[in-house]
This record gives sequence, C-alpha cells and structure tokens, in this order.
Amino acid sequence: MSAAKLLAVLCLCTLCGCSVGGQFAASPTDKEISNAYRETTLKESTSADVLEAITKPEGGLISQSKSVIVSQGTNKKGYKLWFDMVAFDENKLTAKRKSFFVVDEKKESVLIWPRRKLVFDTEMVLEPKVLNEPYANENARLIAILKQVAEDMRKDVAEVAPDNKKISICGGLVNQTLGTVLQRLDESPVLASKLSDPNGFQFDHLTLGKGNIVMNVTDDIADVKVKVGGFVWSGEDPLALEE
Repeated sequence: MSAAKLLAVLCLCTLCGCSVGGQFAASPTDKEISNAYRETTLKESTSADVLEAITKPEGGLISQSKSVIVSQGTNKKGYKLWFDMVAFDENKLTAKRKSFFVVDEKKESVLIWPRRKLVFDTEMVLEPKVLNEPYANENARLIAILKQVAEDMRKDVAEVAPDNKKISICGGLVNQTLGTVLQRLDESPVLASKLSDPNGFQFDHLTLGKGNIVMNVTDDIADVKVKVGGFVWSGEDPLALEE
C-alpha cells in the first residue's frame, strides 16, 4: 500500500472511531461552521474581528498559536469533522490566509447514493517571491502557486495541531487531496490551464470519488475551492448562504 493510501485509510479510520470533542447538540450546517471563513476579509480583518466570528457557533474547540487561530469541531455522531482557520501577518496583524474544511462520512443507506463528501476552501495572500519568479509559462506559474498554497496550509496546521489531534487529521486529508491534484499536474502540466476554468480541474480522490478544484488568482490573492464526492455529484455550494 502506498504512503498516500495508508495516510487516507488511517485518517478515515481515526475519523470514524475517534471520541467526539467540540460537539454540537444538533448537526450544524456548513454555513454555520464556516462563519469565520465567510466573515474574514484578507488584509483587513484583525485578530479581534476573527476571534469574535470564530467562536460562533458555540461548540468548536478553539486552538491558537502566535499567528494562527482555528475552531475545530465534530458533529454529535462523529461522522462529520471540520475546521475554520485564519492565519495573520505578524507585522500588520491582519488576516493573510483563511481556510475552511469539512468532511462528511455519513452514508444515507444502501438504496440512496452516499453523502460522503469533502470540501476545502482557502484564500491566501501570496508571497512576492512566488508571484515574481520568472516561469516558463502560465501553467508553470499556476502549479507553483498551488504548491505554495499546499505548503502554507501544512505550516498553519502544524502550528495549531499539537493542541488538538483532530486538526492533524483534517490537515492530513487536505494534504492528501492537494497532493493528488499536484501529482496529476506534475505528470501533465498542461492540465493546469483547467484550474481557472469555471468547471475546474477534475480528479479522482483516493477514497471519496470524483473531485473538482478551481483556483483563481487576482493580484496577490489565490482563491482555491475543492469539492469531492457528494458535493460534486449534487452540484451544491457547501458555503452558499441560506435564507
């Protein structure tokens, strides 16, 4: 079994069997648990702004380091695991990265298409060294940016993971998902042109089925949206505002 497959199996087994912390009495909606992600504006929101938003809804476990704050939770039955995370510029003290992740392992029944799904959304202020590097072409530039997004994500998770083991599980699943995409792009760089397509770049997730990733870069900000499994099949936007 490859290292990537072993990681995915271990993560999902831990997810299904772990004790429940940061629980809600009733299962929260994705809109509710992505509160800080949706309300945080990069380069503008301060730590005070984020702290106020990230404690809603109640029930998430708050962990923080010098520059990262995260709210992590699990639903009552333990099959839904999520985090809402923001990293700050240590000099300007404003948000420079924000990420939202949720994985839902619930299956409705043998007669209904399973709901198992994963979503990962992130916006990040890119470092000048990534933007100013002389690339061979636009595809190489997009791949380099996505690699930087994956690396910054790993660093942010590593800062807060010692306080909460489940954050490591979430981070491992994000890392495995982005790793799958990057492997495809390394094998065929021309596919990077699909990242900014409205329909995104399609890939096969190791355990959850079909996946889709869209990445748009505006000025110095990268916006990445990943949907896997049930979200792809249903076409729903997990962070859509609900009336």
